Amino acid sequence: MNYGTIKKTDIANGPGVRVSLFVSGCRNHCEGCFQPETWDFNYGDPFTQQTEDEILDALSPSHIRGLTILGGDPMEPENQPVVLNLLKKIKESFPAKDVWAFTGFTWELLHDSSCRANTEYTEELLSLIDVLVDGPFILEKKDLRLRFRGSSNQRLIDVRQTIDSGNISLWDDGKNGR
Repeated sequence: MNYGTIKKTDIANGPGVRVSLFVSGCRNHCEGCFQPETWDFNYGDPFTQQTEDEILDALSPSHIRGLTILGGDPMEPENQPVVLNLLKKIKESFPAKDVWAFTGFTWELLHDSSCRANTEYTEELLSLIDVLVDGPFILEKKDLRLRFRGSSNQRLIDVRQTIDSGNISLWDDGKNGR
């Protein structure tokens, strides 16, 4: 897997001060995408042990709330094994930090066996994400007033509640915010 950049003090892609990893590779090619250069799976630099160590080090300060993974798309099949490995290490090292992920796939598609993003890694990967911002960016539904998403079709899914209840549960900033 390649990645485009790591932001070590990001306040735009989830609550609080976060570390954000922008992975490379996306086949959804949403019109109006704010990072079309990340569609290319070869964009940026290879994700290495040194990259992983850099992310873990950046997460260590107490003022860092968590990690956000976006891109590109972390749920593209090629990206899932590396993202899964990273999230396992983060959850082990920093169990109190939250993980957000942005994907152009909907929750329903990620669970559909006919979808290319439904792989042997998907369920475990989802179980390590706290909030999933799902759905493609749709230019006609762009709304700059929305928090942590670009278009009104995208949802902020509370993954733990969704898994536990079997129904889509949306993230509630008042309940979950710090």
